Parts: sequence; structure tokens; C-alpha cells
Amino acid sequence: MKQEVMTAPGKIEFHDIPIPELKQNDVLVKMMRIGVCGSDIHVYHGKHPYTDYPVTQGHEVSGKIEKIGSNVKNLKPGDKVTILPQVVCDQCYPCTHGKYHICDDLKVMGFQTTGAASEFFKVDSEKVIKLPDDMTYEQGAMIEPCAVAVHAVSRGGDISGFNVLVLGAGPIGNLVGQTAKALGASAVMITDFSDFRLEIAKKAGIDFTINPTKQDLSEEIGKVFGPSKADLIIECVGSNNTIDAAINNARKGTDIIVVGVFGVKPIIDLGFVQDRELRLIGTLMYQSDDYLKAIELVDSGKIKLEPLMTIHFPFEDYSRAYKYIDDKKDKVMKVFIDVNNE
Repeated sequence: MKQEVMTAPGKIEFHDIPIPELKQNDVLVKMMRIGVCGSDIHVYHGKHPYTDYPVTQGHEVSGKIEKIGSNVKNLKPGDKVTILPQVVCDQCYPCTHGKYHICDDLKVMGFQTTGAASEFFKVDSEKVIKLPDDMTYEQGAMIEPCAVAVHAVSRGGDISGFNVLVLGAGPIGNLVGQTAKALGASAVMITDFSDFRLEIAKKAGIDFTINPTKQDLSEEIGKVFGPSKADLIIECVGSNNTIDAAINNARKGTDIIVVGVFGVKPIIDLGFVQDRELRLIGTLMYQSDDYLKAIELVDSGKIKLEPLMTIHFPFEDYSRAYKYIDDKKDKVMKVFIDVNNE
């Protein structure tokens, strides 16, 4: 079978390797779709701080079960599935206290351990999550970023009736906005410098879209949410400008959930955070329950994924997918790699 290997930044090869043999608790998945995310792009450019080369990518995935090990009871050949990409130690404090997603020795498939970018992928059955039969493989590959959004929004507690401000309308910001609506938010405002991404947000059903280069964010918050401003702010960019905007526009006592990954350490006014009793809340990845909730929200139509789907590339054109993303910049949302087709 063919396996994608990034041997160095910007250099992708395909290796012919044997189809792996299964142990009794393993599942062999025929891979169908892989979504390319922002972290993958960092690896492609050599800017991911926790990834060494060579590495096989693929963590936003969907596929179909080809074979199961002798002890696997809850899955069968032909099932549509996605895969939890976390590899954890099960021994550290977070793991033994219900927070394995922030394991002290966390490894993620496609970054610190082998990802699923191969024609077939062997994985422990406990990491395999069944998808509804009528869910497309494209939707299945996007359950992972949806689970990121579900976990992020859940860090704000019960948001029923909330006015929510989301900073950043890329794929994660868009899904965070949609998830907030799906989980009971009264209204969601999303911001971005890209009119293209704001149009996608409108198509996905997000209530209010703001381009801060053309509109005054503080004024728009007042117009839409009134003097009480936002009940919850979610930062989905990872830049000094956006975390500043979150802090400066927060009502006293507001929670700010930090989803964006910061490539450069930001300088923020912690005196403002202290004086106004703001809370900065981190969020990382997800747990299996977040995957299940994401599947429920997509399957019920409460999260719309189709507006985010940009283009497909064949497996052998993996490199071309990255070049396309580099060329299109903010005019692209989700790019898929078609590993196999039915």
C-alpha cells in the first residue's frame, strides 16, 4: 500500500509498505478522506514546534472498516468511521483525573506519531468512532474540527441565551460560531479581515459578520448586543490583535475562551484582565464525548459543513494541495485529500 511521508518541510514522498497485520483489538481502516488543517500547514512549512521529520500526516480523517481483530465486537467491516488521533499515557495526573486530552505525554497522529495518510491504517478499536451510514466521507473527515469547536464552546459552560462574539472566521472560528448557535446561543457575531470568509459564515447561518478593517468592532457590538455587550468571547486566530480585541471589548466579568494557537507570545494588558475580573480560559482538542456531540450536531443539520468545503485533491497530489492553500490564502476553507474512492 502507499503511505505519504513528509521527509522535510515542503517535501512529500510516497512509500510502498505492507498492509499492516492486526492484533486482536485492532481495526484496519480503508482511508477515504483527509482534511488539511492549519497545523498541517505549519508542518509543511517547518514551523510546527512539536513535529520532527519524517512524519506521516493525517488526523482529520474518515474511512471504512476493512478488517477487524478477533476481540473487536462493536464494529464490523463496511462501517463508516472516523478516528480519535490522540495517543495518551493513561498514567499522568490529567489521564487519571478524566482529562486525557491534556495528557502530560500527549502525542497526536500526524505530528508526534504516525498519521493516517495511507491507503490503509491500523488503529486500536478504542480510537475508532462509527459514523452514521448516510454521513458523507467529507463530513466524516470534518468531525475532528467540529469536536474542537464543541469542546471549546463547552469550556464556557451553559451558553443558552448568550450573545457570543467569535474572533476569526476561518474553519475553526466558523465551526465555533455554528456550534455556539447549535448549543443554545441567542446570537453569534463573527469577525474577520477576509470578506470571503465572512460570506462563508453567512452561508453557514452565523447571525452577524463584521470586518474590523471596515467597521468599528466596539460600535457594532453595541449596536447588535446592546450595552451589555457579549456574554462570551471566543478567540480563534492566535494573534496579538485579536486577543487585545477580546480583552478590550469584554464586559466586566466576561469569560474569554482562547482557541487560537499563538505562534508568537502575545503582549496583553493583564492589569485590565485583573481589574475587570476577566477570565482567560484555554482549550485543547477534545474527548470522545465531544466527537459524539459533533456527529449529532452535523447529522441533525445544526452544523452545516458544505459551505466550508473548498476543493479535493487525489492522494498522489498531496503536495499540490499545500501549494493551492498557499496560493489562495484566505480564499480557501477546507481542502480534502481523496485517499481512496468508492
